[in-house]
Amino acid sequence: MYDIITFGSAAKDVFLESKGFEVKKEKNFYAGKGICVSLGSKIPVDNISFSIGGGATNAAFTFKNQGLKTAWCGMVGDDIIGKKIIDSLKRNGISTNFIFSTTKKSTNYSVILSTKDDRTILVYKGASGELKKEDIPWKKLKAKLFYLSPLSGKLVSVFGPIVEFAKENKIKVAVNPDNAQLALPKTKLKKLLSCVDVLILNQEEASLATGFSYEKEKEIFETLDSWVDGIVIMTKGSFGGVVSDGNYLYNFKTLKKAKIVDRTGVGDAFGSGFVYSILKFLSGESTDYKINPKDIERAIQFASANATSCLARFGAKNGLLKKGESALKWGKIEIERKNLK
Repeated sequence: MYDIITFGSAAKDVFLESKGFEVKKEKNFYAGKGICVSLGSKIPVDNISFSIGGGATNAAFTFKNQGLKTAWCGMVGDDIIGKKIIDSLKRNGISTNFIFSTTKKSTNYSVILSTKDDRTILVYKGASGELKKEDIPWKKLKAKLFYLSPLSGKLVSVFGPIVEFAKENKIKVAVNPDNAQLALPKTKLKKLLSCVDVLILNQEEASLATGFSYEKEKEIFETLDSWVDGIVIMTKGSFGGVVSDGNYLYNFKTLKKAKIVDRTGVGDAFGSGFVYSILKFLSGESTDYKINPKDIERAIQFASANATSCLARFGAKNGLLKKGESALKWGKIEIERKNLK
């Protein structure tokens, strides 16, 4: 029996820093500005570092760091990068019993181009998306909770089967979905989300799922609370986020005690940190099974500290809180609680 099995992607991350990356303002870019380099030139790279990434393995490291028995279920390419990912998980005590390899595609790969202000990520979504329902050893999936990181490409096809299997086997489910999952037909999406215990979205995803502008938080949470009989989280980047437990809305701001070194994996750090903090209540281990507002606030505090620690180091895993580190390491977060009733 595992405490948590995570599902989703694993990747090799390469971080590049260069003074040759120029940030230019341009309205044709989605964010209004972009990284530019001189075409045909050789651009000197000032710093380079390597890390293991991917939403599912990022989350797995949070859980393992806190002493939970953790496994990742996913697919890598039959290549040297895939083998290194498996070796890294083994060395860090994360079970590799549910990892599969394929010759159809190479292991996922990301190149992160960093500037002093932000970063741009070049993403190759390879082998992770090749995992099929038939590959998963369902009878061996014994856990208290399933954590589903973003599932894209063909991997979306296993979203429904995993959630339905969890419900049938009384396994709790936390989901941090990709846009592809949220673009499922509304009837199907609502049916799956009704089985979810913790739903983690950013503003863009919450808007896509509900059809409301992300500024209309009241309408977004009224809709999501009617679909999810559990906890709903909407993160707002540097502005913090909002959590709903169906009774209260918890508005929180970010902790600003750490120097921001790298934003890669910060969303995974927050989501997995929140789920870790309330797992004992979700799994029924606590004598007080009903989650109360103080539990939610403690989970927000731990999740925020885990995310802030992630920001302080390169890579999605290097800065995550270790067991025994205080959730108040970066200070106490501001939380405003409002009664929904």
